[in-house]
Amino acid sequence: MSGQAIGSMVAGILSILVSLVVSCFGLAGAKPGWGPIVAGAFAVLAATTGLAAIGLGWYSVRHITRSGGRLVGRGMAIAGMSCGAAGLLLTTAAMVLALLI
Repeated sequence: MSGQAIGSMVAGILSILVSLVVSCFGLAGAKPGWGPIVAGAFAVLAATTGLAAIGLGWYSVRHITRSGGRLVGRGMAIAGMSCGAAGLLLTTAAMVLALLI
């Protein structure tokens, strides 16, 4: 099993979880005014983990393809990239909502 594929999956799931925290803080504190600031801090973490998931997944798929069958985990790497992209999209949507409300 490719370690980078596992790392990509973990980072992708973490990105989705942190994007939910961004939306909770952003929407809960939008009216008082502190929501976008706190959500922005967590958005940096969510974006970093999302980009890490995409990068690790891409590297892992390349590494698995070149290994000649010695490494497995291509599906996990692709799922990690998908979760990372979903985390980035959710984070962006939550920040836009927090700033517009």
